[in-house]
Amino acid sequence: MTSENQGPWHEGTPVPLYVVTGGPDPSTGKFNLVTLIATRSEPDPAMQPEHSAILTLCTYPLSVAEVSAYLGLPFSVVTVLLAQLVEEERVEAISPVPVAAYPERGLLEAVIHGLRKL
Repeated sequence: MTSENQGPWHEGTPVPLYVVTGGPDPSTGKFNLVTLIATRSEPDPAMQPEHSAILTLCTYPLSVAEVSAYLGLPFSVVTVLLAQLVEEERVEAISPVPVAAYPERGLLEAVIHGLRKL
């Protein structure tokens, strides 16, 4: 009995994912789900299809979670692919703004109140 239309990835096929990534990459720890990825170069016809897809997708910055969802690949696989592209300087990884860097709510409310008075 065969299962039909399981999508690009399912729990029973870890070997193809290993082939896609070329193995684990220790530098993937710098990504999280909200890290933004932006393309810095055009896809090369000789590159791996997954790398080309990432470069095509990220012409406008996307989070790692979005890239993973669009490609239909697990987060762990996408982070390995992204680490390879960052190393080749084909994409840029932009860290999210830490919560501590946001202005206080009171300040924002004061600015909004001042703008409404204008």
